[in-house]
Amino acid sequence: MQVRVLVRLKPGVLDPQGRAVHHALEGLGFAGVEDVRIGRLIELDLADGTDEATIRQMCEKLLANTVIESFTIEGLGEGLGEGAN
Repeated sequence: MQVRVLVRLKPGVLDPQGRAVHHALEGLGFAGVEDVRIGRLIELDLADGTDEATIRQMCEKLLANTVIESFTIEGLGEGLGEGAN
């Protein structure tokens, strides 16, 4: 079973990497970009039958820093939920 975890900084948390990309895009002449936020995508290949609670624990304990990040868990074509909002 394949699962994707999208980890993003929570709103209001400073994103220096996004800021640098925003500045670079402006420098390259791309007007109209109002904001850039950088996240990360984690793809997991799990044993069939791995439940959502287990995946959520993986995210909360290791894959996301829930103090400053939120995460979304996506299964094959279905959203399994969001966490640490």
